[in-house]
Amino acid sequence: MTDQTLAQRSNQRLFRLYSHIPKVGGRIPDSVVLLAARIFPAVIFWKSGRTKVDGLSIKDATYTLFEHVYALPVIPPHIAAVAATFAEHLMPILLVLGLFTRASALALLMMTLVIQTFVFPDAWLTHGLWAICFILVIKKGPGVFSLDHFLRLDR
Repeated sequence: MTDQTLAQRSNQRLFRLYSHIPKVGGRIPDSVVLLAARIFPAVIFWKSGRTKVDGLSIKDATYTLFEHVYALPVIPPHIAAVAATFAEHLMPILLVLGLFTRASALALLMMTLVIQTFVFPDAWLTHGLWAICFILVIKKGPGVFSLDHFLRLDR
């Protein structure tokens, strides 16, 4: 067998293997993909929210961050700190439960856009990954592994 024949057979095997990818991917239920798109960014926002509090109180350092690092052009720092901390706790819970899922994903997408635009404009790659998860959930809904589905809230 020549080297050219071996190369052709190897290429044919690779193309056959490559042609199976859509078949395997097509077996992954949409609800599993949507569950992952809900959970992974929810965990990121939850963890961020937890750094802003001590028990049930917002840390003084959080207010300082919103005055100097996370300063927004329109919203006063004190209000932004409370709103962001509240949103980073409530919206991830709703996303994981799949309750009012599209609204929660939209709220976190808007928060992501604010963070991208006004706070960390160089982090577009990370924010883009979060955004695509939220856009997918907004477009497709929460999937069957959700309270929205169980309660018939998402039609």
